[in-house]
Amino acid sequence: MATLQDIGVSAGINILSAFIFFIIFAILRLQPFNDRVYFSKWYLKGLRSSPTRGGAFVQRFVNLDFRAYLKFLNWMPEALKMPEPELIDHAGLDSVVYLRIYWLGLKIFAPIAVLAWAVLVPVNWTNNTLELAKNVTSSDIDKLSVSNIPEYSMRFWAHIVMAYAFTIWTCYVLMKEYETIANMRLQFVASEARRPDQFTVLVRNVPPDADETVSELVEHFFLVNHPDHYLTHQVVCNANKLADLVEKKKKLQNWLDYYQLKYSRNNNTQRIMVKLGFLGLWGQRVDAIDHYIAEIDKTSKEIAKERQEVVNDPKSIMPAAFVSFKTRWAAAVCAQTQQTRNPTQWLTEWAPEPRDVYWPNLAIPYVSLTVRRLLMHVAFFFLTFFFIMPIAFVQSLATIEGIVKVAPFLKAIVEDDFMKSVIQGFLPGIALKLFLIFLPSILMIMAKFEGFTSISSLERRSAFRYYIFNFVNVFLASVITGAAFEQLSAFLNQSPNQIPKTIGVAIPMKATFFITYIMVDGWAGVAGEILMLKPLIMFHLKNTFLVKTEKDREEAMDPGSIGFNTGEPRIQLYFLLGLVYAPVTPMLLPFILIFFALAYIVYRHQIINVYNQEYESAAAFWPDVHGRVIAALIISQVLLMGLLGTKHAALAAPFLVALPVLTIGFHRFCKGRYEPAFVRYPLQEAKMKDTLETAREPNLNLKGYLQSAYIHPVFKEGADEDDDDYGDDKLGKFEDEAIIVPTKRQSRRNTPAPSRISGESSPSLPFSGKEV
Repeated sequence: MATLQDIGVSAGINILSAFIFFIIFAILRLQPFNDRVYFSKWYLKGLRSSPTRGGAFVQRFVNLDFRAYLKFLNWMPEALKMPEPELIDHAGLDSVVYLRIYWLGLKIFAPIAVLAWAVLVPVNWTNNTLELAKNVTSSDIDKLSVSNIPEYSMRFWAHIVMAYAFTIWTCYVLMKEYETIANMRLQFVASEARRPDQFTVLVRNVPPDADETVSELVEHFFLVNHPDHYLTHQVVCNANKLADLVEKKKKLQNWLDYYQLKYSRNNNTQRIMVKLGFLGLWGQRVDAIDHYIAEIDKTSKEIAKERQEVVNDPKSIMPAAFVSFKTRWAAAVCAQTQQTRNPTQWLTEWAPEPRDVYWPNLAIPYVSLTVRRLLMHVAFFFLTFFFIMPIAFVQSLATIEGIVKVAPFLKAIVEDDFMKSVIQGFLPGIALKLFLIFLPSILMIMAKFEGFTSISSLERRSAFRYYIFNFVNVFLASVITGAAFEQLSAFLNQSPNQIPKTIGVAIPMKATFFITYIMVDGWAGVAGEILMLKPLIMFHLKNTFLVKTEKDREEAMDPGSIGFNTGEPRIQLYFLLGLVYAPVTPMLLPFILIFFALAYIVYRHQIINVYNQEYESAAAFWPDVHGRVIAALIISQVLLMGLLGTKHAALAAPFLVALPVLTIGFHRFCKGRYEPAFVRYPLQEAKMKDTLETAREPNLNLKGYLQSAYIHPVFKEGADEDDDDYGDDKLGKFEDEAIIVPTKRQSRRNTPAPSRISGESSPSLPFSGKEV
């Protein structure tokens, strides 16, 4: 069990690591040849030019101004200078609201930490329960926790009062933040520029019709049911194989560029030979340039053939379409209402913005989504609970006893005081972090298999599962298995009715492990994020071997994004730890505060200078954030009730029963009051925005603006330059169909032309009188 000395050594190591990371970052960011890596967002916006173009030769690569190195932490105050409205214009609402999650943590835990240290730490410290207990392993840190209070003590009333105070403060801050962000979202939607998704809905599960194509059926349906508002549509095609071929051609082109550049640097004197076997280690030797030219030509022919099939084969057209309307109001009505009496057909939802569409999943049949999601629920269950034992095993190896058991010859080394402090205060946290390194990729693959059609929804589903996984495996497994393993000798030497009491005392003692984990992941890990090592290495490799033009150099930049699917669950783990341990072991709170403050500064800098967000959802993820903080609050209340139950606080513990009930009621109030702003678009807001736009741009060609917005990327100009003309001609089949399509279905031919009520005929049947 980690002692105060072990925590101090771990803190020293992690603070030193973070400081070293900041020094390295300060040096790297000042070098002109790294400018595109550490200021990539400004390059993508066209607001920054490369410093390597002018000046002396050495100054193009190395910054010789030594005064700049003296201000190596100057980026921190610079990151805080940009006001929030300007940051929204610069980076988008999603990025700003993501930053506010860190700010929310500071607002919640700063007062809680002050109150807990002022009230609970003295209450816990002025006891000697752990000193008198002979069957429990403890350290000095545990004397600051509730474990140091004897059973039946009246001091537990302090913890109950503080639990109420913490809950009231947390709920108040959550409510004010929810209200603020809901208003920010509505204001952002009202003031943002015109976007295709404001006028477009995604229609799924279009019923099959033997007489009409999907395109004709969609157009006919919306001309009949939305006659005054329907504008155009774009059917969804299964172009996944075509997209794979286009991606294959890009990779081949990269290899060709590499070998051509290498050949030119050899003064065109020696042809480059490669082997076609595995990793180029064996196989037939061929001329590299001739080989890749032939492969590209072959792939181009495959692309042309596949395009022909996608465009002309009716089986490639999916029963789904992006339908655009003349006004935002009409799109809001369609997206938020049921279209037919059969609730499983003609399903409508807001279309993601074009950047947010995850095109491969649009080709998945809607009827298979339920089965896919059921399979992934089962797979995630087994993934979560089968990971408990490996994680417990890895953590057991990251202890003195575990190392000595596996490698007895290291006993003399690990029993050294300094090495013991390093192992107990640093190794468990780093072992757990390394063990979970591949988890986000696995969860994202599972989300993609489920068939979500937007990148934002994929990230939200992956984040939800990551949070559940962290709760079960990082929190519960670490607390329960860790406490059980550490107290095993005590269990074997006492009567069975004493075991629950021992667990109740031992659970707060796991706080020392979480303190080390916070320092490794939240201090050194966040500081390491700012180095951007992977993008830095990849940029220089591409710049050296592939880049021939400025466009190539721009494509070589990989600024990344905030990574909601990985970042938000990590933040939620710290909310959970803070709320659980605030009334139990307040010692943990300062470490969490340092994480939130450091992460806020680092990620604000990254959002301003580096990250280029893939999409803009107008903070649609905030209800998930709010809900998970509420869940953490309820978990902390239930665990505190269980802990006090083991302490026989019979008079005090029942007063905690009301807390979860009140918290759930508060959550239901917030859900009803603020969540509609995140799931529905008010018709009043839509109408106001339409009216303003009509007054400002009365001659706007909206159809021309929307007609090609939702074409699959492989069909757009530049996706395959060799086939542009062909693609544009063929896509006319999808883009430029007639506005009015006379129906071919027998049921519509039997429809009376004039209506008995309105006296008007169906707008989709301009010559229906002749057919009747």
